[in-house]
This record gives sequence, structure tokens and C-alpha cells, in this order.
Amino acid sequence: MALTRITLQNFRNHPASELENTAHFNLLVGENGAGKTNVLEALSLLSPGRGLRRANLADLARKSGAESVTGAFAIGASLIEQGQTSARIGTYTEPDRPTRRLVRINGAEASASALSEWHAVSWLTPAMDGLFTDSAGARRRFVDRMTLAIEPGHAKNVSALENALRERNKLLETGGDARWLDAIEAQAAQHGAVVAQNRARLISELADELSALPPEPFARPILTYRPGGPTDVAELLAEFARARPRDRAAGRALTGPHRDELEVVMASSGVPAASCSTGEQKAMLIAITLAHGVLASSGRPSVLLLDEVAAHLDPVRRTELFRRLGRGQGQVWMTGTEMAPFADIEGSAAIWRVSGGALERL
Repeated sequence: MALTRITLQNFRNHPASELENTAHFNLLVGENGAGKTNVLEALSLLSPGRGLRRANLADLARKSGAESVTGAFAIGASLIEQGQTSARIGTYTEPDRPTRRLVRINGAEASASALSEWHAVSWLTPAMDGLFTDSAGARRRFVDRMTLAIEPGHAKNVSALENALRERNKLLETGGDARWLDAIEAQAAQHGAVVAQNRARLISELADELSALPPEPFARPILTYRPGGPTDVAELLAEFARARPRDRAAGRALTGPHRDELEVVMASSGVPAASCSTGEQKAMLIAITLAHGVLASSGRPSVLLLDEVAAHLDPVRRTELFRRLGRGQGQVWMTGTEMAPFADIEGSAAIWRVSGGALERL
């Protein structure tokens, strides 16, 4: 078990919601627009980053019409390990600073990145169904989120790399001091190499986990990491220096981890995922999510958020999904509009009826 005693205050359409006595499987059932996905989004914010919707903080506080009721929200939860509370974690904003996210762990202020040191959170939502046909940047974010669940410090390196590249672009554009440019490129190379190596390691571990899965009922994908440049610090630093004239003309760095790509093909056919049917793409995405869930639950608590997944699977795939999730160690949260798709796990799940931002334990 990972999270319990979960509270939402003025978050989205939830004025004050609580979820206690959670289980391995946790189900949120209700009509469209009731607030089910809002609960998953709240849980996703108990990790670094912008959550599963990547929403602006100012848009998260509960509103009456177009105006925020309080200008602030709060999310809290107790982290459980081996039946004992190991930490109380939470994130919130304040009315006078609605765009600044604050975090507390055991009552003390902390950084958002510190949340990943306590547990891993990952998710699969309908908005991710187009991942394989989306931009390379979307796939990098997907890989980074998965990597963060394994490497808690990954977010800091990604942020430091992005900041260094932005500063380098400005210096190249304005013709800034060469010594300062050397220093910025050294930072970009140092953090960039770590980012690239973390991504490569994650994809390798995922590939190993996926290779052990049968090709059916979920389509097994083959993953390949394509680095956007050298992954060694010295080589990356030399490439940044060599490419200055070209990057100055382009207005951006054309080589580096910010150009990494994740390539996915279906194992049984060798067809690139982007060219597969929507059903095959969904099946491969679920397979990746399940494989990652195994990795993420090794060594620390983990939470997997699945939004409207069961309803879009046939009975065979749905039964297999529940079987694999049941064998895992991570806590699972799922949403649906009715109970029928969850008949296989109804007897062992914690279930809440969601309606108008209110929760009722069933």
C-alpha cells in the first residue's frame, strides 16, 4: 500500500474530499464530469512536475463560475510502508501566491523534487493515446516521467540542462563573454550527460522487462533510445563548442539530449507504432505502463493512476490487465463510469462513488 488518508481542499470541483482505508486496487466510479480524474490529478501532484494534465497552478483552485473561490488549494496524504505511516506529504498554494507551488513533508517545507524520494507516481490517461504520433518532445517528457520514478534526482538534472541551454542560446545570440559561455556549456554537458544516461538506462531496463512479456493479449513493443548527441560529458562539451556557429545561426542547440527520441515498433510486425492502429497503439502503451510499474515498485512505494483504461479493453485484455496489476506491489487507482468493467476485482477493491466533487465510500 502506498497512500491513504488523502485530502483534497478546494481542488478543481472538490471543496473538501477525503479518502481513507485505501487498498491495493482503488476505484473511482461516477458519471463524466463528476470529478474522478480530478482525484487522479491531485494524486499525480504528489510528485514532481505539473501533474497528469500539465495544468497551470492558478487553474487548479476550485472556482465558482469563472472566479476562484479561495485562490488556493491543498492536497495531502499519508504514505504507508509495511502497514506503518512513514510520512505525511502535501502540496498547496496560497491565496496571495496562486502560481507558486509549495510542498511540505512531515510538516517541514520541502522542494517538489523531494517528493520523488519518498514514492514513485506514474499514470496513463486517454490524452496519452496519441503519444506515438505526437512530437518527440512529448515522448521525451514521457520518458523523463518514467525515469523520475526510478531516479529521484532526474528532474533536477533535466531542469538544470534546460536552464543551461536557454542561457547558452542567449549568449550565442548576444555574443556574450566567451568564458561565461564556456562555463554554461560545461554545465549543460555535465547535466546533459546524466540526463541522457538515465534515459538510456531506463529504456534498456524497460526493454528487458517487456521482452519477458508474452506478445498477447497486449501487443509487445520494442523500444529504442536514439540519443540526440553524445552521452559522454567530454564529448558533449566538445560538440557544444564545435557547433557554436551553427547553433548561433539556428537560434538554438541542434545537438544534445534535448533532441533525444524514443522509437517504438510492434514486435510481432516490425511496424512503427505511429503507423499501427489505434487499438494496437493503446495495447503497446499499456504494455509499457505495466512494465514500468514493475520497475517503479522495486525498492519503494509506488502509485499507478489509470484513467478510463478498463472500459476500452475487451474482456480478455481487461482480465489480463487486472491479473498483472494484482501481482504487482504498487498501489493502483482507476476510474470508470460504471462498475461492470471492474467485476473481477470488485470484491478486493476500495470503491468510491464520485458525484459533483463529492465522494461516497461504497
